Amino acid sequence: MPASIVSSNREKIVLQIEIPIEAGNMLDLENSLQKTLNDAGQLGAQELLGLFEPANKEPIVVNKQKWSYKGKVLKHYESMYGKIPFKRSVYQGVRGGVTLSPLDIDAGIVGSATPKFAKSLAWKYSQMPAPAVKEDFEANHQRTLSNSYIKHLSDRVGALIEEHSDADHDYDLPQLDKPVSTVAIGLDGTCMLLCEEGWREAMCGTLSLYSADGDRLHTIYIGSAPEYGKESFLTKLNDEITALKQKYPQVTYIGVADGAKENWRFLKQHTSGQILDFYHASEYLGGVAEALFPTSKAKRKLWLEDRLHCLKHKRGGAKKILHEIESAELPKKTTALIEKRYKAVTYFTNNHQLMNYHQAIKRHWTIGSGVTEAACKTLVKQRLCSSGMRWKATGAEVLLNTRSLIQSKGRWEQLWTNILSGKQKVDL
Repeated sequence: MPASIVSSNREKIVLQIEIPIEAGNMLDLENSLQKTLNDAGQLGAQELLGLFEPANKEPIVVNKQKWSYKGKVLKHYESMYGKIPFKRSVYQGVRGGVTLSPLDIDAGIVGSATPKFAKSLAWKYSQMPAPAVKEDFEANHQRTLSNSYIKHLSDRVGALIEEHSDADHDYDLPQLDKPVSTVAIGLDGTCMLLCEEGWREAMCGTLSLYSADGDRLHTIYIGSAPEYGKESFLTKLNDEITALKQKYPQVTYIGVADGAKENWRFLKQHTSGQILDFYHASEYLGGVAEALFPTSKAKRKLWLEDRLHCLKHKRGGAKKILHEIESAELPKKTTALIEKRYKAVTYFTNNHQLMNYHQAIKRHWTIGSGVTEAACKTLVKQRLCSSGMRWKATGAEVLLNTRSLIQSKGRWEQLWTNILSGKQKVDL
Protein backbone atom coordinates (compact mmCIF):
# COMPACT_ATOMS: atom_id res chain seq x y z
CA MET A 1 0.00 0.00 0.00
CA PRO A 2 1.26 3.52 -0.78
CA ALA A 3 0.31 4.69 2.75
CA SER A 4 -0.08 2.78 5.99
CA ILE A 5 -0.25 3.35 9.73
CA VAL A 6 2.83 2.17 11.57
CA SER A 7 1.48 2.98 15.03
CA SER A 8 -1.24 5.08 16.61
CA ASN A 9 -2.07 6.18 20.15
CA ARG A 10 -3.44 9.26 21.87
CA GLU A 11 -0.03 10.94 21.77
CA LYS A 12 1.05 10.44 18.16
CA ILE A 13 0.33 8.75 14.87
CA VAL A 14 3.17 7.31 12.80
CA LEU A 15 2.45 6.97 9.09
CA GLN A 16 4.53 5.32 6.41
CA ILE A 17 4.23 6.26 2.75
CA GLU A 18 5.65 4.73 -0.40
CA ILE A 19 5.94 6.96 -3.47
CA PRO A 20 6.01 5.07 -6.76
CA ILE A 21 8.47 6.53 -9.27
CA GLU A 22 6.92 5.66 -12.61
CA ALA A 23 7.30 8.78 -14.74
CA GLY A 24 10.18 10.82 -15.97
CA ASN A 25 8.92 14.40 -15.52
CA MET A 26 8.72 16.23 -12.21
CA LEU A 27 5.07 17.27 -12.53
CA ASP A 28 3.88 13.66 -12.80
CA LEU A 29 6.07 12.71 -9.86
CA GLU A 30 4.63 15.53 -7.77
CA ASN A 31 1.08 14.47 -8.67
CA SER A 32 1.94 10.94 -7.58
CA LEU A 33 3.36 12.32 -4.34
CA GLN A 34 0.21 14.34 -3.70
CA LYS A 35 -2.02 11.30 -4.25
CA THR A 36 0.06 9.31 -1.78
CA LEU A 37 -0.06 12.16 0.75
CA ASN A 38 -3.85 12.30 0.34
CA ASP A 39 -4.02 8.56 1.04
CA ALA A 40 -1.91 9.12 4.16
CA GLY A 41 -4.07 12.08 5.12
CA GLN A 42 -7.22 9.96 4.97
CA LEU A 43 -5.64 7.36 7.23
CA GLY A 44 -4.35 9.97 9.65
CA ALA A 45 -7.64 11.90 9.74
CA GLN A 46 -9.51 8.66 10.39
CA GLU A 47 -7.32 8.05 13.43
CA LEU A 48 -7.79 11.64 14.57
CA LEU A 49 -11.57 11.31 14.39
CA GLY A 50 -11.30 8.42 16.79
CA LEU A 51 -9.88 10.78 19.42
CA PHE A 52 -13.34 12.39 19.69
CA GLU A 53 -15.27 9.17 20.21
CA PRO A 54 -16.81 8.74 23.70
CA ALA A 55 -14.67 6.66 26.03
CA ASN A 56 -17.68 4.57 27.15
CA LYS A 57 -21.33 3.96 26.40
CA GLU A 58 -22.72 5.93 29.31
CA PRO A 59 -25.65 8.30 28.63
CA ILE A 60 -24.77 11.91 27.86
CA VAL A 61 -26.58 15.21 28.42
CA VAL A 62 -26.92 17.65 25.52
CA ASN A 63 -29.19 20.71 25.53
CA LYS A 64 -30.38 19.68 29.02
CA GLN A 65 -31.68 16.39 27.61
CA LYS A 66 -30.49 12.85 28.35
CA TRP A 67 -29.27 10.86 25.36
CA SER A 68 -28.61 7.10 25.43
CA TYR A 69 -26.13 5.07 23.42
CA LYS A 70 -27.64 3.32 20.39
CA GLY A 71 -24.62 1.74 18.72
CA LYS A 72 -22.22 2.67 15.95
CA VAL A 73 -23.27 3.93 12.51
CA LEU A 74 -21.03 4.35 9.48
CA LYS A 75 -20.59 7.89 8.20
CA HIS A 76 -18.41 9.22 5.39
CA TYR A 77 -16.65 12.42 6.36
CA GLU A 78 -15.37 14.86 3.75
CA SER A 79 -11.83 16.08 4.34
CA MET A 80 -9.07 17.89 2.46
CA TYR A 81 -7.62 14.47 1.64
CA GLY A 82 -10.79 12.67 0.50
CA LYS A 83 -13.75 10.78 1.94
CA ILE A 84 -13.13 9.13 5.30
CA PRO A 85 -15.38 6.23 6.37
CA PHE A 86 -15.81 6.01 10.14
CA LYS A 87 -18.18 4.12 12.41
CA ARG A 88 -19.07 6.59 15.13
CA SER A 89 -21.25 6.25 18.19
CA VAL A 90 -24.75 7.68 18.00
CA TYR A 91 -27.12 8.60 20.82
CA GLN A 92 -30.87 9.09 20.99
CA GLY A 93 -33.18 10.96 23.31
CA VAL A 94 -35.75 9.29 25.56
CA ARG A 95 -38.53 10.08 23.12
CA GLY A 96 -36.73 8.54 20.15
CA GLY A 97 -36.44 10.40 16.88
CA VAL A 98 -33.27 12.14 15.79
CA THR A 99 -29.85 10.81 16.83
CA LEU A 100 -26.68 12.71 17.53
CA SER A 101 -22.99 11.93 17.47
CA PRO A 102 -20.71 13.32 20.22
CA LEU A 103 -17.85 12.98 17.75
CA ASP A 104 -19.53 15.41 15.34
CA ILE A 105 -20.12 17.91 18.13
CA ASP A 106 -16.71 17.68 19.80
CA ALA A 107 -14.68 17.59 16.57
CA GLY A 108 -16.52 20.57 15.09
CA ILE A 109 -17.90 18.64 12.13
CA VAL A 110 -19.90 20.85 9.74
CA GLY A 111 -22.53 18.60 8.17
CA SER A 112 -20.25 15.82 6.99
CA ALA A 113 -17.13 17.99 6.60
CA THR A 114 -14.12 18.19 8.87
CA PRO A 115 -13.50 21.74 10.11
CA LYS A 116 -10.39 22.34 7.98
CA PHE A 117 -12.22 21.19 4.86
CA ALA A 118 -15.30 23.30 5.67
CA LYS A 119 -13.14 26.34 6.41
CA SER A 120 -11.11 25.96 3.22
CA LEU A 121 -14.10 25.35 0.96
CA ALA A 122 -16.13 28.24 2.40
CA TRP A 123 -13.16 30.57 1.97
CA LYS A 124 -12.72 29.51 -1.64
CA TYR A 125 -16.44 29.85 -2.41
CA SER A 126 -16.43 33.34 -0.92
CA GLN A 127 -13.79 34.28 -3.50
CA MET A 128 -15.00 32.50 -6.64
CA PRO A 129 -18.05 30.72 -8.11
CA ALA A 130 -18.80 27.06 -7.39
CA PRO A 131 -17.52 25.79 -10.80
CA ALA A 132 -14.19 27.53 -10.16
CA VAL A 133 -14.00 26.06 -6.64
CA LYS A 134 -14.75 22.63 -8.12
CA GLU A 135 -11.98 23.05 -10.67
CA ASP A 136 -9.58 24.30 -8.00
CA PHE A 137 -10.12 21.24 -5.81
CA GLU A 138 -9.71 18.92 -8.78
CA ALA A 139 -6.59 20.63 -10.12
CA ASN A 140 -4.84 21.49 -6.87
CA HIS A 141 -6.11 19.00 -4.28
CA GLN A 142 -7.08 15.97 -6.41
CA ARG A 143 -10.55 16.15 -4.88
CA THR A 144 -13.76 15.79 -6.89
CA LEU A 145 -16.77 17.74 -5.61
CA SER A 146 -20.14 18.73 -7.02
CA ASN A 147 -21.30 22.32 -7.43
CA SER A 148 -24.34 21.60 -5.26
CA TYR A 149 -22.21 20.24 -2.42
CA ILE A 150 -19.94 23.28 -2.55
CA LYS A 151 -22.94 25.60 -2.20
CA HIS A 152 -24.54 23.42 0.48
CA LEU A 153 -21.43 23.33 2.68
CA SER A 154 -20.90 27.06 2.25
CA ASP A 155 -24.47 27.61 3.43
CA ARG A 156 -23.77 25.44 6.49
CA VAL A 157 -20.77 27.62 7.31
CA GLY A 158 -22.97 30.68 6.76
CA ALA A 159 -25.39 29.31 9.33
CA LEU A 160 -22.51 28.99 11.79
CA ILE A 161 -21.57 32.62 11.15
CA GLU A 162 -25.17 33.70 11.84
CA GLU A 163 -25.28 31.53 14.95
CA HIS A 164 -22.04 33.03 16.17
CA SER A 165 -23.29 36.58 15.60
CA ASP A 166 -26.39 35.80 17.67
CA ALA A 167 -24.33 34.54 20.59
CA ASP A 168 -23.46 38.01 21.96
CA HIS A 169 -19.79 37.35 21.33
CA ASP A 170 -17.52 40.22 20.38
CA TYR A 171 -14.56 39.59 18.12
CA ASP A 172 -11.23 40.63 19.55
CA LEU A 173 -9.31 43.30 17.70
CA PRO A 174 -5.81 42.50 16.42
CA GLN A 175 -2.78 43.92 18.16
CA LEU A 176 -2.52 47.55 17.05
CA ASP A 177 0.75 49.42 16.62
CA LYS A 178 -0.55 52.71 18.04
CA PRO A 179 -3.32 53.87 20.40
CA VAL A 180 -6.70 54.51 18.82
CA SER A 181 -7.66 58.18 18.68
CA THR A 182 -10.53 58.28 16.17
CA VAL A 183 -13.08 55.84 14.77
CA ALA A 184 -14.54 56.74 11.38
CA ILE A 185 -17.90 55.14 10.57
CA GLY A 186 -19.08 54.94 6.99
CA LEU A 187 -21.88 53.29 5.03
CA ASP A 188 -22.73 53.13 1.37
CA GLY A 189 -24.67 51.02 -1.09
CA THR A 190 -24.01 49.38 -4.42
CA CYS A 191 -26.32 47.56 -6.80
CA MET A 192 -26.42 43.83 -7.43
CA LEU A 193 -28.79 41.65 -9.46
CA LEU A 194 -31.37 39.52 -7.65
CA CYS A 195 -33.15 36.61 -9.31
CA GLU A 196 -36.70 37.88 -8.91
CA GLU A 197 -36.43 41.55 -8.00
CA GLY A 198 -33.86 42.77 -10.50
CA TRP A 199 -31.23 45.32 -9.52
CA ARG A 200 -31.28 46.17 -5.81
CA GLU A 201 -28.95 47.95 -3.41
CA ALA A 202 -26.66 45.90 -1.18
CA MET A 203 -25.17 47.77 1.77
CA CYS A 204 -21.63 48.01 3.07
CA GLY A 205 -20.36 49.55 6.28
CA THR A 206 -16.90 50.23 7.68
CA LEU A 207 -15.55 51.12 11.08
CA SER A 208 -11.97 52.35 10.68
CA LEU A 209 -9.68 52.89 13.66
CA TYR A 210 -7.16 55.74 13.34
CA SER A 211 -4.20 56.85 15.40
CA ALA A 212 -3.73 60.43 16.60
CA ASP A 213 -1.58 61.21 13.54
CA GLY A 214 -4.18 59.88 11.10
CA ASP A 215 -2.80 56.41 10.33
CA ARG A 216 -5.48 53.80 9.69
CA LEU A 217 -4.81 50.94 12.10
CA HIS A 218 -7.67 48.53 11.44
CA THR A 219 -11.00 48.33 9.64
CA ILE A 220 -14.09 46.27 10.43
CA TYR A 221 -16.24 45.47 7.40
CA ILE A 222 -19.99 44.79 7.34
CA GLY A 223 -21.97 43.71 4.30
CA SER A 224 -25.64 42.92 3.85
CA ALA A 225 -27.77 41.71 0.95
CA PRO A 226 -30.50 43.96 -0.46
CA GLU A 227 -33.48 44.40 1.86
CA TYR A 228 -36.34 46.83 2.19
CA GLY A 229 -35.66 49.30 4.98
CA LYS A 230 -32.08 48.10 5.59
CA GLU A 231 -33.06 46.93 9.09
CA SER A 232 -30.76 43.91 9.18
CA PHE A 233 -27.77 45.89 7.93
CA LEU A 234 -28.31 48.79 10.32
CA THR A 235 -28.68 46.34 13.21
CA LYS A 236 -25.33 44.76 12.33
CA LEU A 237 -23.66 48.14 12.04
CA ASN A 238 -25.22 49.37 15.27
CA ASP A 239 -24.01 46.25 17.12
CA GLU A 240 -20.46 46.80 15.87
CA ILE A 241 -20.54 50.45 16.94
CA THR A 242 -21.84 49.50 20.38
CA ALA A 243 -19.10 46.90 20.82
CA LEU A 244 -16.40 49.37 19.77
CA LYS A 245 -17.69 52.06 22.11
CA GLN A 246 -17.43 49.61 24.97
CA LYS A 247 -13.79 49.00 24.08
CA TYR A 248 -12.98 52.64 23.26
CA PRO A 249 -15.43 54.88 25.14
CA GLN A 250 -13.13 57.93 25.16
CA VAL A 251 -12.14 58.19 21.49
CA THR A 252 -13.80 60.46 18.93
CA TYR A 253 -16.37 58.89 16.62
CA ILE A 254 -16.90 60.59 13.28
CA GLY A 255 -19.18 59.83 10.36
CA VAL A 256 -17.80 59.98 6.83
CA ALA A 257 -20.12 59.43 3.85
CA ASP A 258 -21.53 60.93 0.68
CA GLY A 259 -24.58 63.20 0.62
CA ALA A 260 -27.33 60.56 0.92
CA LYS A 261 -29.71 61.79 3.64
CA GLU A 262 -30.55 58.32 4.99
CA ASN A 263 -26.85 57.72 5.70
CA TRP A 264 -26.61 60.86 7.79
CA ARG A 265 -29.78 60.10 9.73
CA PHE A 266 -28.01 57.02 11.02
CA LEU A 267 -24.52 58.48 11.42
CA LYS A 268 -25.57 61.54 13.40
CA GLN A 269 -27.00 59.27 16.10
CA HIS A 270 -23.62 57.62 16.66
CA THR A 271 -20.98 60.28 16.00
CA SER A 272 -19.88 63.58 17.46
CA GLY A 273 -18.36 64.80 14.19
CA GLN A 274 -19.55 64.45 10.61
CA ILE A 275 -17.54 64.92 7.43
CA LEU A 276 -18.93 64.83 3.90
CA ASP A 277 -16.68 62.88 1.57
CA PHE A 278 -14.30 65.46 0.11
CA TYR A 279 -14.01 63.72 -3.24
CA HIS A 280 -17.75 63.82 -3.87
CA ALA A 281 -17.67 67.57 -3.22
CA SER A 282 -14.69 67.99 -5.54
CA GLU A 283 -16.56 66.23 -8.36
CA TYR A 284 -19.33 68.82 -8.16
CA LEU A 285 -16.77 71.62 -8.25
CA GLY A 286 -15.23 69.96 -11.30
CA GLY A 287 -18.59 70.31 -13.02
CA VAL A 288 -18.75 74.01 -12.09
CA ALA A 289 -15.24 74.55 -13.44
CA GLU A 290 -16.35 73.09 -16.77
CA ALA A 291 -19.42 75.36 -16.79
CA LEU A 292 -17.35 78.49 -16.02
CA PHE A 293 -14.52 77.74 -18.46
CA PRO A 294 -15.97 75.52 -21.19
CA THR A 295 -13.28 76.41 -23.74
CA SER A 296 -10.12 76.66 -21.60
CA LYS A 297 -8.76 73.59 -19.83
CA ALA A 298 -5.91 75.61 -18.33
CA LYS A 299 -8.24 78.17 -16.68
CA ARG A 300 -10.56 75.37 -15.60
CA LYS A 301 -7.66 73.58 -13.91
CA LEU A 302 -6.37 76.69 -12.13
CA TRP A 303 -9.82 77.64 -10.87
CA LEU A 304 -10.55 74.13 -9.61
CA GLU A 305 -7.20 73.77 -7.82
CA ASP A 306 -7.68 77.11 -6.07
CA ARG A 307 -11.25 76.35 -4.95
CA LEU A 308 -10.35 72.85 -3.75
CA HIS A 309 -7.51 74.33 -1.69
CA CYS A 310 -9.93 76.88 -0.24
CA LEU A 311 -12.51 74.19 0.49
CA LYS A 312 -9.99 71.98 2.22
CA HIS A 313 -7.93 74.49 4.18
CA LYS A 314 -9.95 77.69 4.74
CA ARG A 315 -12.48 78.24 7.51
CA GLY A 316 -15.90 78.77 5.96
CA GLY A 317 -14.55 77.76 2.56
CA ALA A 318 -17.69 75.85 1.58
CA LYS A 319 -19.96 78.87 2.11
CA LYS A 320 -17.60 81.18 0.23
CA ILE A 321 -17.52 78.83 -2.73
CA LEU A 322 -21.30 78.40 -2.61
CA HIS A 323 -21.83 82.18 -2.80
CA GLU A 324 -19.36 82.41 -5.67
CA ILE A 325 -20.91 79.71 -7.82
CA GLU A 326 -24.45 80.96 -7.10
CA SER A 327 -23.62 84.41 -8.46
CA ALA A 328 -21.18 83.43 -11.19
CA GLU A 329 -22.13 84.32 -14.77
CA LEU A 330 -21.81 81.40 -17.16
CA PRO A 331 -20.16 82.28 -20.49
CA LYS A 332 -22.26 79.65 -22.28
CA LYS A 333 -25.75 78.94 -21.03
CA THR A 334 -26.31 75.51 -22.49
CA THR A 335 -28.64 73.14 -20.69
CA ALA A 336 -25.79 70.78 -19.77
CA LEU A 337 -23.58 73.54 -18.28
CA ILE A 338 -26.47 75.17 -16.40
CA GLU A 339 -27.31 71.79 -14.92
CA LYS A 340 -23.73 71.23 -13.71
CA ARG A 341 -23.82 74.57 -11.86
CA TYR A 342 -27.32 73.87 -10.51
CA LYS A 343 -26.28 70.46 -9.14
CA ALA A 344 -23.27 71.94 -7.40
CA VAL A 345 -25.30 74.77 -5.85
CA THR A 346 -27.88 72.29 -4.59
CA TYR A 347 -25.21 69.94 -3.21
CA PHE A 348 -23.32 72.68 -1.39
CA THR A 349 -26.54 74.26 -0.09
CA ASN A 350 -27.67 70.98 1.42
CA ASN A 351 -24.30 69.87 2.77
CA HIS A 352 -22.02 72.84 3.50
CA GLN A 353 -22.40 72.26 7.25
CA LEU A 354 -20.67 68.87 6.75
CA MET A 355 -17.71 70.41 4.89
CA ASN A 356 -15.53 71.56 7.79
CA TYR A 357 -12.46 70.06 6.16
CA HIS A 358 -9.97 72.54 7.61
CA GLN A 359 -10.98 71.49 11.11
CA ALA A 360 -10.89 67.78 10.23
CA ILE A 361 -7.39 68.06 8.77
CA LYS A 362 -6.08 69.85 11.87
CA ARG A 363 -7.43 67.00 13.98
CA HIS A 364 -6.01 64.37 11.60
CA TRP A 365 -9.46 63.07 10.75
CA THR A 366 -10.04 61.34 7.46
CA ILE A 367 -12.00 63.45 4.95
CA GLY A 368 -12.67 60.73 2.40
CA SER A 369 -15.06 57.78 2.32
CA GLY A 370 -12.72 55.79 0.08
CA VAL A 371 -12.53 52.91 2.58
CA THR A 372 -16.29 52.43 2.42
CA GLU A 373 -16.49 52.86 -1.34
CA ALA A 374 -13.69 50.32 -1.73
CA ALA A 375 -15.67 47.95 0.49
CA CYS A 376 -18.57 48.14 -1.98
CA LYS A 377 -16.18 46.83 -4.63
CA THR A 378 -14.29 44.25 -2.57
CA LEU A 379 -17.27 42.90 -0.63
CA VAL A 380 -19.97 43.01 -3.30
CA LYS A 381 -18.83 43.80 -6.83
CA GLN A 382 -15.80 41.52 -7.09
CA ARG A 383 -17.72 38.38 -6.14
CA LEU A 384 -21.43 38.95 -6.68
CA CYS A 385 -21.50 41.05 -9.84
CA SER A 386 -19.59 39.05 -12.43
CA SER A 387 -21.15 38.50 -15.84
CA GLY A 388 -24.42 36.58 -15.73
CA MET A 389 -24.67 36.39 -11.93
CA ARG A 390 -28.08 36.56 -10.27
CA TRP A 391 -28.65 35.90 -6.60
CA LYS A 392 -31.27 35.04 -4.07
CA ALA A 393 -31.02 37.33 -1.06
CA THR A 394 -30.27 34.45 1.32
CA GLY A 395 -27.33 33.21 -0.77
CA ALA A 396 -25.96 36.73 -1.16
CA GLU A 397 -26.20 37.27 2.60
CA VAL A 398 -24.15 34.13 3.30
CA LEU A 399 -21.39 35.30 0.98
CA LEU A 400 -21.36 38.86 2.29
CA ASN A 401 -21.18 37.67 5.90
CA THR A 402 -18.31 35.36 5.01
CA ARG A 403 -16.43 37.97 3.01
CA SER A 404 -16.91 40.55 5.78
CA LEU A 405 -15.30 38.22 8.31
CA ILE A 406 -12.42 37.37 5.99
CA GLN A 407 -11.79 41.01 5.14
CA SER A 408 -11.86 42.14 8.81
CA LYS A 409 -8.39 41.07 9.86
CA GLY A 410 -8.39 38.25 12.42
CA ARG A 411 -12.12 37.51 12.45
CA TRP A 412 -12.15 34.49 10.15
CA GLU A 413 -9.62 32.71 12.36
CA GLN A 414 -11.48 33.71 15.52
CA LEU A 415 -14.72 32.30 14.15
CA TRP A 416 -13.19 28.85 13.77
CA THR A 417 -11.39 29.05 17.09
CA ASN A 418 -14.72 29.69 18.79
CA ILE A 419 -16.50 26.97 16.83
CA LEU A 420 -13.88 24.41 17.83
CA SER A 421 -13.82 25.55 21.45
CA GLY A 422 -17.48 24.60 21.75
CA LYS A 423 -18.93 28.13 21.64
CA GLN A 424 -21.38 27.26 18.87
CA LYS A 425 -24.83 26.01 19.77
CA VAL A 426 -25.90 22.38 19.53
CA ASP A 427 -29.34 22.80 18.04
CA LEU A 428 -31.21 19.65 17.06
